[in-house]
Amino acid sequence: MPKLTKDELFNHLWRSADILRGSIDSSDYKIYIFGFLFLKRLSDRFEEEVRECVKHGLPAEIAYSDPDEHEFFVPERGRWNEIQKLTSSIGDHLNKACAAIEDANPSMQGVLVNIDFNSESRLGDEKNKEKVLSLLIRHFSYLDLSNASLSEPDLLGRAYEKLIEWFADDAGKKGGEFYTPHPVVKLIVELLNPQPAMRISDPTCGSGGMLIESARHVADIEGKRLGQPINVTLHGQEKNLGTWAIAKMNLLLHGLRDARIEKGDTIRNPRLLDGDGNLLVYDRVIANPPFSLDSWGADDVSSDAEKQGHNRFIYGIPPKNMGDLAFVQHMVATLNTNGVCGVVMPHGVLFRGAGDGRIREGMLKDDLFEAIIGLPENLFAGTGIPATVLILNKAKLPQRKGKVLFIYAAKEFVERPKKNVLSDGNIRRIVDAFRAWKDEDRFSRVVELKEIVENDFNLNISRYIDTLEPEAPIDVKGELEKLRKAELARDGAVARMNALLEEMGYVE
Repeated sequence: MPKLTKDELFNHLWRSADILRGSIDSSDYKIYIFGFLFLKRLSDRFEEEVRECVKHGLPAEIAYSDPDEHEFFVPERGRWNEIQKLTSSIGDHLNKACAAIEDANPSMQGVLVNIDFNSESRLGDEKNKEKVLSLLIRHFSYLDLSNASLSEPDLLGRAYEKLIEWFADDAGKKGGEFYTPHPVVKLIVELLNPQPAMRISDPTCGSGGMLIESARHVADIEGKRLGQPINVTLHGQEKNLGTWAIAKMNLLLHGLRDARIEKGDTIRNPRLLDGDGNLLVYDRVIANPPFSLDSWGADDVSSDAEKQGHNRFIYGIPPKNMGDLAFVQHMVATLNTNGVCGVVMPHGVLFRGAGDGRIREGMLKDDLFEAIIGLPENLFAGTGIPATVLILNKAKLPQRKGKVLFIYAAKEFVERPKKNVLSDGNIRRIVDAFRAWKDEDRFSRVVELKEIVENDFNLNISRYIDTLEPEAPIDVKGELEKLRKAELARDGAVARMNALLEEMGYVE
């Protein structure tokens, strides 16, 4: 049998969205398509494991009933051959199937039950709901998602990532809440360069892309691929329950079963804690928090309980309507003594005054800033504003202490119809500049802290790198020649005009 190719799978998944268009709101597409993809994969892989067990001499009834023989055990009502039989009360049956799968697999707790297949507010009345769910079941029945049918080991993970990208584009501004463009993620991971055995966290993990790319980077170092055992610890937290479920499915489809993804508001209720209730610390922290979040929790973190407990905001409390540096301080607080953080931020964090200015000053005095990288505009879903990447390091190399590297990468992009993208070449140039740690005209500059102090701790990139387009040199000789020719042409025109006027009797 021919194997399922990337294009075939992508096209099939995209057509599943066509079934939902016009039936439910576009913002609700993703959770149902992700859910069906996940259910079909679980069932097909379960059946494949049964066949493997029988092939090796295990009785079929044991292979179907013993959870120890499976990566994920799928109870009978959750198996696709049973789902295909559904003709009425389909949403209710699917909800019960999801609950049964979660009961049998503790690592999936909360992942599938967040998808309400019986929701009238999303899927419409009973008639419309039955129609849509029947069409989706039939559509996904054409796919064989067992390992043997896939043309690439990480095909499902890649397809899932592509779906997330599609839905982020479709969701516009809201897409930025759960998706960071993959080239931006790849850039930050390359800058952080996580190594085997490291502990990595994303405190605002969205759909999990930054953790997955970090794992992929470590797997490449180990000469492995995603889906094989990788020597890395991945932790994350996500506030939105629907997005949390997508992240869990995303990680599981990439074979990253041991990743710990917590639910909740990272600022108000950090959940990545040890047994004593203390913040866990990491070798690498990577994130793209919501930009300039209003009502981010300033009153909650000003309490004595916060100060006596996690003590994250030692540099100050950011403005109530601008939570950027609250997330940055949380990330710094979760770095171990050798930890490095990479975070996407709006440019305002570089120069805003008042509370943000005091926080920035304190962090600079503690020599935490290693690099500030200005990205191109129009990279992110739903916003055209340019962003910056901050690299914060608790253990800078001796030659980098007391200095900050500025990189003006605003021109490093490839223009596309809807948005700009970072090419592999753009990423390589930025990463090479960071590793080289040297000045390059109009692109990168190493700046002593003394100069930053003289600029009142302002980190605006244009203060340290000339970002204006250079004027083209003037060819004085050539321009004078053009002027002489223009003057001759003018004199000729005047002479012809005077001759005509004389002919017409206007000039004596």
